[in-house]
Amino acid sequence: MKSVLVVDDSRTEQKLIEAILQQIGLRVTTVDTAEAALSALKKEIPDLMVLDVVMPEMSGFDLCRQLRADPSTQQIPIIFCTSKNQEFDRFWALRQGGNAYITKPFAPHELIETVKTCLP
Repeated sequence: MKSVLVVDDSRTEQKLIEAILQQIGLRVTTVDTAEAALSALKKEIPDLMVLDVVMPEMSGFDLCRQLRADPSTQQIPIIFCTSKNQEFDRFWALRQGGNAYITKPFAPHELIETVKTCLP
């Protein structure tokens, strides 16, 4: 079973994304900070990550850059899922190494299709 790590500081968003992804047969782990994500990655490397951009202490952009710089995590597909809806935000996310970018609020089918496109 494919695994997804969701990193979002909103518990509501975590639960929504988790429920949608579980419906398509994925095993989902959720954490609320980039630091917690880095700890989780020491235990298991997921098949895909969904990152919020705006989080306390370390942004999703910063986390993405760290993941891309580390050989053990640089190949994980990363989907940014954020309320930041400016074109520059999308450009910057992809420039940091993200594979896809969707904005909140999103339709469940949009998340599902994006995940299916990015999963190895």
